[in-house]
Amino acid sequence: MISSFFIDRPIFATVVSIFIVMAGLGAMRKLPIAQYPDIAPVQVTVSASYPGASADVVAQNLAAPIELQLNGVDNMLYMSSNSSSSGSMALSVVFNNGTDPDKARSDVQDRVNHALPGLPEIVTQQGVSVSQGSSSFMMIVSVLSPDERYDSTYVGNYANLYVLDAIKRVPGASQSRILGMPDYAMRVWLNPDKLAQFGLTTSEVAASIRVQNEQFAIGSIGQSPSPEHTTLTFPQQCPVRKLHNNITA
Repeated sequence: MISSFFIDRPIFATVVSIFIVMAGLGAMRKLPIAQYPDIAPVQVTVSASYPGASADVVAQNLAAPIELQLNGVDNMLYMSSNSSSSGSMALSVVFNNGTDPDKARSDVQDRVNHALPGLPEIVTQQGVSVSQGSSSFMMIVSVLSPDERYDSTYVGNYANLYVLDAIKRVPGASQSRILGMPDYAMRVWLNPDKLAQFGLTTSEVAASIRVQNEQFAIGSIGQSPSPEHTTLTFPQQCPVRKLHNNITA
């Protein structure tokens, strides 16, 4: 046994032990030491929203074109996407450990820009955000009405207006968002028979809805050109009405 060899020769065992300790001390001075080493791989998140679309529509028309462009980016390990029924999409791209985070984000942004022409128009109007950081949750804060005085819509709107911005200003909070609060949207289901009866096409219906959704300033009363004796102006505001119902035409 090797143990009996060192037991019978204690001086030799002591010299070997001292040599191992000295070699370890010498190697420790040359090893890279960091207080917070980079043990987690670099991750870049791509997020976008398609209001009024289901999870399948988001996956096919939003996530798939972006994944096709991102496939094969430098130093990429894998990517995964998550599409929800509220119309939101989150795609995470994981890179090899040691990759420059700024370069990884720049490469992903370039690939996303190539995919923008193939995305729906409403998505490109709202924009596709590319951020550096993990999409996993570090903390979840619940906002509720203890006496049930306000419903979930009111509480969610209050959190979006007053709480979310304050959380985003906290140092280290790279991403903050409200869960379970879909965007206001209107989904229109068209009847092909009635379209043929009225001689309309889907593009004409979409253009009509788009025109009706425009918001224009009414103006004010009493501005020039007006009689000189008019001294007061009355600004008028047009109320904003948002719909999120399913309409059958």
